[in-house]
Amino acid sequence: MRVGIVDVGIGNLGSIKNALYNMGRDSIGVTTPSDLLPISHLILPGVGSFASAMEKLKSRQLIDPIRTFAKEGKPILGICLGMQLLGTRGTEGGSCAGLDLVPGRIELMRPRGEGLRIPHIGWNEACQKYKHPIFKGVRDKVDFYFVHGYRFYAEHEEHILAETEYGEWFPSVIGFRNIVGAQFHPEKSQSNGIRLLENFCVWDGQC
Repeated sequence: MRVGIVDVGIGNLGSIKNALYNMGRDSIGVTTPSDLLPISHLILPGVGSFASAMEKLKSRQLIDPIRTFAKEGKPILGICLGMQLLGTRGTEGGSCAGLDLVPGRIELMRPRGEGLRIPHIGWNEACQKYKHPIFKGVRDKVDFYFVHGYRFYAEHEEHILAETEYGEWFPSVIGFRNIVGAQFHPEKSQSNGIRLLENFCVWDGQC
């Protein structure tokens, strides 16, 4: 098992690499299509806007190879913006097609409640809706660390594995076949986040 982390300037890879290293897991940066060949699991991190991130994936000719990687049944984990990139279309930075691995659209959050600001920053609980191998040993309604202003609108309710409330309910973990996404940062979420990462690293992509 070898984990690849997409490294095209759309995410802070240091904390993810350190978390994997401390778990005794090898990881390599994925910057070209050929980098996908030796890996079994792929992590797609992301910060910044949806449109600019997709443009960087396109410039490295990684969009179709990532889709092929997914079609082969290999596990993919999207983190924060990386989770949003798994969707069909996003609106941040202009309307733009996503990887279309989990049907859904990404739009600005509109929380209802006094004092609730965008972006949503800080610790918040993830309420699990469906059992999934990614949650093994992770209790329901534990806190994870979030930093985001846009949210995922899933086309199918069964793809929402966990949800979180911040003036509105939004998907905090999504999943479809061998694809999962976390809106929070597991690598910054202490023991529960590290357990979730470890679960991903040993997951075979089957539910």
